[in-house]
Amino acid sequence: MPKAYWIANSDVTDMAGLYRYREANRDTMNRYGAKFIVMHGRERVVEGVSRSKQTVVEFPTYEAALACYDDPTYHEAAKIRHAIAAGDMVIVEGYDGTQDF
Repeated sequence: MPKAYWIANSDVTDMAGLYRYREANRDTMNRYGAKFIVMHGRERVVEGVSRSKQTVVEFPTYEAALACYDDPTYHEAAKIRHAIAAGDMVIVEGYDGTQDF
């Protein structure tokens, strides 16, 4: 069964607020098996445009990724993020097929 990912691109205006958001959603993320794969690391934009912060969060299944996002406790935490950041996020199912390109 393929894993799933939250892929977020954000412009953060208040890093202290971002840390409050992370603390507020920690229990919810843990409950759904979230694992941070990318969190604001170095980047080089090679095509198109990008925001200043990139985050990729892995979940064990697509259903877990959706359930985490839909959880009311996550939406409470997300209010903090919405106040201190502008961005885009997509939830996508991973690929576990052949790699014979």
